Amino acid sequence: MLIGFLTGVLSPIASKLLTSVIKEMQSSAKSGSGRAPVRYNPQLQMPLTSGTKLGPYDIQSLLGSGGMGEVYRGRDSRLDRIVAIKVLPTSYSADADRLQRFVQEARSAAALNHPNILSIFDIGEERGAPYIVSELLEGQTLRERIRGGPLPSRKAIDYALQVARGLAAAHEKGIVHRDLKPENLFLTNDDRVKILDFGLAKLTRPETDAGAEAPTAQVNTEPGQIMGTVGYMSPEQVRGKAADHRSDIFAFGSILYEMLSGQRAFRGETPADTMSAILKEEPAELSETARNVPPALERTVRHCLEKNPAQRFQSAGDLAFNLEALTQTTGAQAAIAETTISATTRAQEKEVASSSKLRERAGALVLAALMLGLGWWLGRGSGRVPPPEYQPITFRTGSIGNARFTPDGSIVYSAAWDGGASGARMTAERANWE
Repeated sequence: MLIGFLTGVLSPIASKLLTSVIKEMQSSAKSGSGRAPVRYNPQLQMPLTSGTKLGPYDIQSLLGSGGMGEVYRGRDSRLDRIVAIKVLPTSYSADADRLQRFVQEARSAAALNHPNILSIFDIGEERGAPYIVSELLEGQTLRERIRGGPLPSRKAIDYALQVARGLAAAHEKGIVHRDLKPENLFLTNDDRVKILDFGLAKLTRPETDAGAEAPTAQVNTEPGQIMGTVGYMSPEQVRGKAADHRSDIFAFGSILYEMLSGQRAFRGETPADTMSAILKEEPAELSETARNVPPALERTVRHCLEKNPAQRFQSAGDLAFNLEALTQTTGAQAAIAETTISATTRAQEKEVASSSKLRERAGALVLAALMLGLGWWLGRGSGRVPPPEYQPITFRTGSIGNARFTPDGSIVYSAAWDGGASGARMTAERANWE
């Protein structure tokens, strides 16, 4: 059934390759199979140093190691491209459970094709050494990123939205990750988030051509057995119950909480204390541990961290839609704030300019007043009009009417003397015409 699922999601060539490798690996994990186990020979230490050939791949350097294998930088000699090669360590090759988890990771990731999920290129084995070939990522894990402190709300929302979209793609294929944590989220140099390590992934909704119900692909999921990483497990995982896509949403909420606050949502002195906190306690308010977290974003985190799966977001798609709305709201608020700041700045500039003009005008008025005052002080007395002078023109009694000056300085006037008739007369400096 599992092989049927794989052939339904992979290309024919990849399906044949993956099917043959998985069958060989599964056979190697069984005892009494009558054939040589496909795994490392503990006595045949296979050094993977620079220049070592692993199938068609040339090993260049060791990138890191973990519980699920060692990761090398390599080159695909056929396509001349740099890849990452994950090899199951020699010390774990005899462990059937670890080998099954290794195969499970390849099977789960190979069924997915999404920009926010690590791309699997190939799977194979060399001298009993199983390996997975994937794209080589450059950047850092989310764990390394948040060691420097909490992220700004807008950046946290951006990363969370990418994770939610990747989870939605996995859940649509019926694949639950079950081990989401900051170590399994990789941030590339161009700020793209990649979901890693499907070693604990579980197929909850197999898709076959016949449509018949196929057995669930599980790794250590017997009732009562706890799978996952303490601190990011859901309450149902802590209790050893079946985990579905809503368990991933709970882990997602724990990661988003940590991105915003810089602190784990659930923590204790011992793993048992941490699991007890997951079951019984609520994380501290984000407003107490982080600044400038929008209330709507805090409500989203709380919704993810509900103890009862039925009260959480019911799909990663709904969660992504909610985060996208928050992104638009946050962007609009930032634009409004920027507009407000610009308007305030312009108003302040206008006020400063207006004050400057007023000061200039006041200065001009004061200067004009000073100049006028100085002019008056300097010109006082010199511009005074002399008092009029009166000269007698006759000693007779009578009345004088209109008078005019002539160009030569004489005066022409009308007068009536001694009660006689009025008549025109003229005066001169040397003659008196009457």
